[in-house]
Amino acid sequence: MRHHLWKSAALILLSGLVLAGCGHDTDGGSPASGHGAGHGSSTTVTAKTGDFNDADATFAAQMIPHHRQALQMTSMAGRKATTAEVKKLSAAMATAQQAEITTLSGWLTDWGKPVPTPAPHDDHNMTKMPGMMTEAQMSDLGNATGPLFDRMWAQMMIEHHQGAVVMAKTEQTAGKNAAAIALAQKIETDQNAEIATMRRLLGRIPAN
Repeated sequence: MRHHLWKSAALILLSGLVLAGCGHDTDGGSPASGHGAGHGSSTTVTAKTGDFNDADATFAAQMIPHHRQALQMTSMAGRKATTAEVKKLSAAMATAQQAEITTLSGWLTDWGKPVPTPAPHDDHNMTKMPGMMTEAQMSDLGNATGPLFDRMWAQMMIEHHQGAVVMAKTEQTAGKNAAAIALAQKIETDQNAEIATMRRLLGRIPAN
């Protein structure tokens, strides 16, 4: 009798262990599911990174040299401007546009697209972009001095910004990547505000 009870208890214990083992396998399936979820997350991230079209790539590839030329102009203003407001505005532009160049370059790298290298001002691919200055215009700005420089700088930067706004609007209409579209919206807002500021400055800068 005692032997029979011991045998029954052993069978019950063994059954419990088997059930526990099955439960462990089920839990083990959860990590597998979790891994699957992780794989899904990876796929989502990849899809997100690859979620772009030709308009997004063009926007990034063109805005980089566009911003680089603006940085050349802001650098000139830092050295030559005679108006405190021009110096302050140009410094703010330089900070914002350098950060945007870094962002745009990172996107192109993630998308497997080449990051544009600095090119001459008279490069055809550069000068055909809206608002880009020619080599001659940049040379004239570099040779200007005093209030004339400040006026030329504001006038040229207004035109330059207007070109960037056109490019930003195109991205918002034709682009696919949400982050690129959001940056285009920011560029349009920021540069329109700076255009308004520069127009006010022109009214205060002496004509000669």
